[in-house]
Amino acid sequence: MLQRKPDSGLGNIRSSPADPSRNIDWVLMLAQAALTVAGCFVVFSATRVRTADPYTFVTRQVIFAIAATVVMFVVMAIDYEWLKQHARTLYVLTIGTLFVLALYSLAAAGTVLAFELGPIQVQPAEFAKFTVLLALCSYLSEERSDEVSYARFLGGLMIVGLPMILIIAQPDLGSATVLIAMAMGVLLVAGAKARYILAISLMSVVTLGAAFIGRLVNPYQLARVRVFFDENNPDLEKEVYQVTNAVRAVGTGGIFGKGWLQGPLTNGRDIPVIWADFPFAAVGEQFGLVGCAAILALFAIVLVRIWRIAHLSRDLLGTYLCAGVFTMLLWQVFQNIGMTIKIMPVTGLPMPFISYGGSSLITWFALLGVVQSVHMRRMR
Repeated sequence: MLQRKPDSGLGNIRSSPADPSRNIDWVLMLAQAALTVAGCFVVFSATRVRTADPYTFVTRQVIFAIAATVVMFVVMAIDYEWLKQHARTLYVLTIGTLFVLALYSLAAAGTVLAFELGPIQVQPAEFAKFTVLLALCSYLSEERSDEVSYARFLGGLMIVGLPMILIIAQPDLGSATVLIAMAMGVLLVAGAKARYILAISLMSVVTLGAAFIGRLVNPYQLARVRVFFDENNPDLEKEVYQVTNAVRAVGTGGIFGKGWLQGPLTNGRDIPVIWADFPFAAVGEQFGLVGCAAILALFAIVLVRIWRIAHLSRDLLGTYLCAGVFTMLLWQVFQNIGMTIKIMPVTGLPMPFISYGGSSLITWFALLGVVQSVHMRRMR
């Protein structure tokens, strides 16, 4: 007579409840997937009239999404403690890459934000979001205290400050502000005093001011920022036209929008680089208030899940990592939407998951892979 082997008491489920594979946050992953799919539709609608082949950009975006998914699952499969052990190596590689790119940018006397590898552009500033976050969180988690000491605070500033200066030298002010937001979020959760946070704010303002005074910012980027403060300047007519059309696109979409591929502003050539800088304008014109609300709701779900995972983390390292991803995502979404509706200066900062670009998409999938890794191993 056949004897049935005893199981775990959970029917066909043999693995322990602490098994990482049983603790994936599917709500977070589905919200992330929905944003990525929406981004592909936005990219296609905004680029189909820009090239001979209307599918050029969206095909690349789909390939980027597939590559990003592979990267995310690889990161998820790795215990984030292993990433901590290799944080210093990844950080040094990042600094070296940013230094080489900064030198190249200065030699070219222009803006060089990426290495061109054939048809692919690799943007180190995007990947720096991952490695600098990992380095900062690993460093702060070594001190098990409810409050960040002054010495530890200064060390954290240096970890973030060096890559930030190299990124500004490219110049890429948008990515630099993301690192600042990340540092403030992580240090705040780690227990930094209010005066420490104020110090970061002042340092950031001084650094960005020095970049303008030292002419590290090229005329094009300077003009885009000046539009925010002096939109009636006749010398800024081209930049004002771009931002004004972005606002008009959002405003004329109404409640339900004009329909996919039916937006005259976002499906034409009136908003340069809309697929990267102003994708929210395309959403507003084509899908209206309902579409904008849906995108914001998806981002809200992602943020809430990250916040939840930060609270469930088994250790300080996991909490700090989630806090950094949370503040970077919140700031980048706010900045991108803000410059679209003219409440923030235009910095060229892409909208996560929605804007066209492989480096950005892969980086954000890797960051949420780390968040998933924290959630998957919270019971160990």
